[in-house]
Amino acid sequence: MATTGDKEGDWDFHLRSLSADARDSSAASDFASDPYLLQSVRKIYEICKEGGSEELVARVYPQINKLFHRCITALPQSQTSNGLLLLTILQFFLDFGEVVLHDADPSLRTFFRSCLSREFSDPVVAEAALDFLNLNMKKLLISFPTLLPQFFPLLLKLIAWNGERLEKSFLLILPAMMSAGSFLPLFPSLLDLPILVVALEKVERSSGTLVGSSIASIQKSTAPEMLLALMDEAYTGSAIEDRGADSGSDDNDTIDVADPVFLDLLKDENDGLALRHWTSPSMVSLLQAATNASQSYRLRQALHMTPRFLALYFTTALRDVNDSMLCALLPLLMSRYDTMFPDKVFSFEVRKRLSDFVLAAFQRSPDFIALLKKPITDRLGEAYDSPAKTELALHLCWAIGEHGAGGITHKDVARELFESLELLLYENLSSSRLGLSQESAVDSNIAAFRKSSQARLLCFVVTAIAKLATCHNELLPRARVSLAKVARSQNSDRRVWRRASDYLGLMSEPAICLSVLGSSTGHANGPGIVNWSEGGSKMIAHIPFYVLNEQEGPPFHDFSFFDVFPRV
Repeated sequence: MATTGDKEGDWDFHLRSLSADARDSSAASDFASDPYLLQSVRKIYEICKEGGSEELVARVYPQINKLFHRCITALPQSQTSNGLLLLTILQFFLDFGEVVLHDADPSLRTFFRSCLSREFSDPVVAEAALDFLNLNMKKLLISFPTLLPQFFPLLLKLIAWNGERLEKSFLLILPAMMSAGSFLPLFPSLLDLPILVVALEKVERSSGTLVGSSIASIQKSTAPEMLLALMDEAYTGSAIEDRGADSGSDDNDTIDVADPVFLDLLKDENDGLALRHWTSPSMVSLLQAATNASQSYRLRQALHMTPRFLALYFTTALRDVNDSMLCALLPLLMSRYDTMFPDKVFSFEVRKRLSDFVLAAFQRSPDFIALLKKPITDRLGEAYDSPAKTELALHLCWAIGEHGAGGITHKDVARELFESLELLLYENLSSSRLGLSQESAVDSNIAAFRKSSQARLLCFVVTAIAKLATCHNELLPRARVSLAKVARSQNSDRRVWRRASDYLGLMSEPAICLSVLGSSTGHANGPGIVNWSEGGSKMIAHIPFYVLNEQEGPPFHDFSFFDVFPRV
């Protein structure tokens, strides 16, 4: 066990070492080349932490602060990693900032901009950075709440490059990246994580290793000319000269720096919600190359991680985010439902989470359906464009019917959505238009899948029409006409025909219809109407529930089917 004298000796030794390094001009260009400097800083920090002496902290602070700034200044010329040293100094600033009146906010932002942007691909620095953020999460959220939301694009680059090894640490800080200014931009950035991996790999193939070379400040001697133009556009705002016409290069790894998609993908800081043009030549070329080539190890890991990141994002959103932000997210989500990295398993996993969130958001706030009438109507009109859009339209139909287009107070919205459902239904009565069904030569399996998808969608459309009319009685006559046309149609799928016929029969019994098809968001109680949320306290006999009139406790008669049907 170390004695007080030993600690004082260590203190004097490491303080002299630190002062010598701060004065040594030969080490000014590469502090990290000194293997003992990091050890000295760590030891001084430990002694200050254990001793709790403000005098010791005040004595060493000038050297620590000077070392931090000289290290930041030397970063462009440094050939070794400075991340661990700077993280140790930042920990000193956070723990003792109040003692020496040091505001750590500029130091933290300087570290992200100058160091982590260069060393995010270094696995040791990346792990240490995430550990640092997790260790100080409470302090960061209280004192520097905008730090992580501002630099979430850089942290996404870090996890995209380092993969599943750091996934658990990253998941712990992901909710802290969500704020009023970053909530919406974070969604497409998470969704496009596989594309970010592809872009980073293209940069690496073009310019060499990413360790120690920031995309924002790659030196001309080691970077292609086009990457320098990318740097200028992203960080200085200067115009980029279009060199694509005279480059004469057929290299598939060449990056079109004039494409805003890459400028947005490779940025380090949140600058708001940017529209990503998926039809741009660079994006089309990148996705085509990624589809044709074998997937890299990093890309496969990103494809696995992204659905889990989105699941946490949506869980946090439903728990912590207000209704206005959730409502703003839904149209963005709908627009990206069919626009994502072209991998079948990845697309399935992501769309499952997207649809679950859409339904959960409408369940939480049914008024969203009325507020988002226009984007919902647009998505219903695109139901034929692709299987993914068909699936989205199916979920929207269910939400419209289940929540009565937002409730009984939204009669105008209900009428307009009802008309959209009618149009979708009538278009399918005379022809099969799902996807590319008009092509002359169609594989039989594809044709069978399209027919099944169309029938499934129409079942949901018919159900939504019946439920919507049950919630809004003024639509009942039109609903009966629509369902009757389906029941009489010669081209209807048998499943659709049966469902339409069943709903027509239910509508002749208003109490049963309201119990079965009524909105889940609440409706009037009355004889024969069941509130399904109270099902745990109701006793249901063999005879249908409307006979019991919602009697509490055991029924007054023990009905049996033998009381109705004679014994044979």
